[in-house]
Amino acid sequence: MSESPAIRVAPVTPAIRAAVLALRVHPDQYAFVSPIEASLADAEQCHGSTPMAILHGDAPVGYYRIERHANTIAEREYAVPALGLRSFFIGADWQGRGFGGGALSALVADLAAREPDARLLVLTVNCRNLPALALYRRAGFEDSGQLYHGGRSGPQHLMWRPLP
Repeated sequence: MSESPAIRVAPVTPAIRAAVLALRVHPDQYAFVSPIEASLADAEQCHGSTPMAILHGDAPVGYYRIERHANTIAEREYAVPALGLRSFFIGADWQGRGFGGGALSALVADLAAREPDARLLVLTVNCRNLPALALYRRAGFEDSGQLYHGGRSGPQHLMWRPLP
């Protein structure tokens, strides 16, 4: 029996851009994540944002953005060098296979190599998005106890995780 390819992450390149753009979430998840077309276009225009693909083998199974300036997440400053995580999702066809946890582990390892000075990774997650809250907690994110009220779908927990 062959092993399943590991989950890894890589910047979105022209070679995989179309496959990343083909990713979709379940319709009810659009309350919590922007359509990939909007997020990718915005990330490509923003010099402080890096669009990233979550890969299973060579197949894109998800997407996220890293914000070099974490103050774009929940509009606050941080006492240590911090990065922001935005638009994290696993495509609907790939959900339920444990790829979310694997992707977060790969993401943190990638940041340790790519951004060695960063000490904190911050994100916001909608208070109603219970599966995402549980996933982030399992991946070592802590709830700051603060809510961000700037989201389009209601209040969001501000969460963070130390980076190695």
